[in-house]
Amino acid sequence: MKKVKFKGTLRAYMVWPLFLTILLVLCNIAVYATDLKAGYIMSAGILIYFSIALILYFKNKHAVVNDMVSFATQYGQVQKQLLRDLEVPYALLDEEGRIIWTNEAFEQTFHIKRGYRKTIMSLLPDVHKEALPGIESETEMMATFEESDFRISMKKVDMQMALESSALLDVVNLESFLIAFFMFDETKINRLQREIDDMQLCTGLIYIDNYDEALESVEDVRRSLLVALVDRKINKYLAATDALVKKLDKDKYLVAIQKRHLKGLMERRFDLLEDVKTVNIGNEISVTLSAGFGLETGSYQTNYEYARTAIDLALGRGGDQVVVKTPEDITYYGGKSQMAEKTTRVKARVKAHALREIIESSDRIIVMGHKNTDVDSFGAAIGIFRAAKTFEKKAHIVVNEVTNSIRPLMDEIRSDGDYADDLFLNSTRALEVADQTTALIVVDVNKPSFTECKELLGKCASIVVLDHHRQGTEKIQNATLSYIEPYASSASEMVAEILQYIHDNVKLRAAEADCIYSGIMIDTNNFTAKTGVRTFEAAAYLRRNGADVTRVRKMFRNDMEDYKARAEAVRNAEVVLGSYAVSVSAPGSVSETPTIIGAQAANELLNIIGIKASFVLTEYQGEIYISARSIDEMNVQLVMEKLGGGGHMNIAGAQLKEMSIEEAKELLIRTLDTMQREGEI
Repeated sequence: MKKVKFKGTLRAYMVWPLFLTILLVLCNIAVYATDLKAGYIMSAGILIYFSIALILYFKNKHAVVNDMVSFATQYGQVQKQLLRDLEVPYALLDEEGRIIWTNEAFEQTFHIKRGYRKTIMSLLPDVHKEALPGIESETEMMATFEESDFRISMKKVDMQMALESSALLDVVNLESFLIAFFMFDETKINRLQREIDDMQLCTGLIYIDNYDEALESVEDVRRSLLVALVDRKINKYLAATDALVKKLDKDKYLVAIQKRHLKGLMERRFDLLEDVKTVNIGNEISVTLSAGFGLETGSYQTNYEYARTAIDLALGRGGDQVVVKTPEDITYYGGKSQMAEKTTRVKARVKAHALREIIESSDRIIVMGHKNTDVDSFGAAIGIFRAAKTFEKKAHIVVNEVTNSIRPLMDEIRSDGDYADDLFLNSTRALEVADQTTALIVVDVNKPSFTECKELLGKCASIVVLDHHRQGTEKIQNATLSYIEPYASSASEMVAEILQYIHDNVKLRAAEADCIYSGIMIDTNNFTAKTGVRTFEAAAYLRRNGADVTRVRKMFRNDMEDYKARAEAVRNAEVVLGSYAVSVSAPGSVSETPTIIGAQAANELLNIIGIKASFVLTEYQGEIYISARSIDEMNVQLVMEKLGGGGHMNIAGAQLKEMSIEEAKELLIRTLDTMQREGEI
């Protein structure tokens, strides 16, 4: 204690009586000048005063130091006790996460005793070593323990700064640190937030897909009963969820439902879709529904707009399904049944007239299909070219790569000297000729990333989409005209119908009719898949315009190597999960179009008894192409959408990148297994 020195305010307070002695000495000098005797007396008094001040200073110094040390000790104990009694669980950790000190709340939370020295990870598995503060001075995370939610705050305590002012320890470049570990119980807050979130109002629209067709298939006296039964199914189903249902039209309903109840319907995968099909009072066609729900936008109006977008997407994908749209995601349910073909051509006539107006108002027409142009895409493009020429408009078709599948058709077109040399353009040349007076017509595809030249979508003022594939999350934005009919067998069939209504004087040449007929034939697998009345009517129209069935058949015969490659793919097929045929195209195939071989092999595999669906994987130009086929027992489009692709219920495909063909096969089988267990297929 003798070496302890005061400083600051305390030192000034302790020594001020000594400094006062100087003032008294000065006064004593003045007294000596006035009276010598008085000066002697005052000097004696000053000496006594100074002696007493010295004695008191040195005597009290020891007592004051002892009192200060005692106070500091008591103050530290008070702080420690306050931390021990703190209601917030608190602990000190070393830089490795090992517990050094805990308070009572921490010990009670984890049911441990004082002096626990294991790592925090042993108590909270959610806390990983990587989550501890490192370079950063503070981190936060959420963790769960015994059904309680905790917000954990970890702050770094730098030992260098803490010990620099210590009078006991000397530190030099100390890099160690402690971690102050706080836990804030947010279980109640999270529960209330979940309750508020679950009570959000969601907006939905329900449409009867085939209202007119279903009524026409039943006797007149029973039609009102059929409508009443469907109404009852819908209202009873939603009444169980405390939802509000309002009938907007004869076949349209508006639904207001809480999010928690909508979650329940999603977990049941909207079994109303299957339940309503059981309504049967003699109607030959089962009633199907489509629905769209919008939620999580924070606005009732925006929820309704989302619901409208969702129902349009559900109808565009063929109906008999539910689409749930949020700002972050779009989820699909149902879509397991084949959409019935509409016998009326009213929509085709309306779309044809709208397309005519667009062509007439444009200076130039560019027709574009999907990457690796196939026969259907090429045939549809040729049909649109003929429509443009009918109105005396300059037209081009974008083709980047001429594959074996379209080479016979292209050679037939080019052999006719009446066609311009710039009829077929690659992407680079198409971008050069396109401008704001050009109409871009996209056929056989509705996803921008799958088109031959995505950049063209941003250069043309008018965009038309003609496709028979079901719509997905990705779609061409700002299309002036969109005609997407999933029930159609092919884009060529749709174009053949449009040509009959777009102008009375459309004259197809034989080569052009061959191209469009070929598109229908290939996409229907020689008129055995997805064919309806309108498919044969379109084929008859093309036959009247000069399409030669024998000539087309001879064009699409396989050479020996391709035939062997297809046979090898069929031979290598294996049955997985009891009813799915999966195969890999034979490596080393010399075919220029191995994807076509894969599609043909997938069709062949459907001829095996017990096979619900077939999948053939083909490696081509660094990507894995999957051809998926089914007859009527399974919707392969749902499977391909899980892998980033799409298509139809019976014909679909996907492209996988940055993986080997073995990894792609494992991913496909894993996806099939998951979807089968969850009831999606």
